[in-house]
Amino acid sequence: MPNRRIVLACAAALAAPHLRLARASSGPLRPTPSQTEGPFYPVSLPADTDGDLLRNGSAVYQRGTPAWVEGTVVDLNGAPLAGAVVEIWQCDHAGHYHHPGDGGRADPAFQGFGRVVVGRDGRYRFRTLKPVPYSGRTPHIHVKVRLDRMELLTTQLYVADDPGNAKDFLWRRLSAVDREALTVPFQSGANGLTARFPIVVQA
Repeated sequence: MPNRRIVLACAAALAAPHLRLARASSGPLRPTPSQTEGPFYPVSLPADTDGDLLRNGSAVYQRGTPAWVEGTVVDLNGAPLAGAVVEIWQCDHAGHYHHPGDGGRADPAFQGFGRVVVGRDGRYRFRTLKPVPYSGRTPHIHVKVRLDRMELLTTQLYVADDPGNAKDFLWRRLSAVDREALTVPFQSGANGLTARFPIVVQA
């Protein structure tokens, strides 16, 4: 019996760190940091609001660098948030938004705004333009997540290793952890340039 108690005590001591690690890894996820909406959210939504921002109705946008932006939307427990709506909006290749506050100078072939509904697996995907800088800002894409009538997140996606990041007043305000969450690489792959942007929200 004494030998058996010693063996059990040793086994428990060895297992303890693994149990603590399991509890830590099963805890709630860190939500994606929020950021300002900015001044150029559409005053009125375009007639075409699908996930392909490089085709606005029958017009095809052929300037700039095409890219995919994709990822998952999950809650703090890591469960897919089926039915959530992801919206993105950004400027065209010349740095212009479809917005009267920007003079309405955006290329009409660029949709500039898109929205998709998240599936049961939590995934979303957009075909768009690798973002470019405009006056006073580093390249970025605005992102919003809604569920029913609730707005769960408004934030901005940044391009990893872009030299303009360190000069951008909003990017500089982020902590190192928040920068890591919002700054992603655009990498070449079989389907072209792709940025993967996972989103965690409190639902």
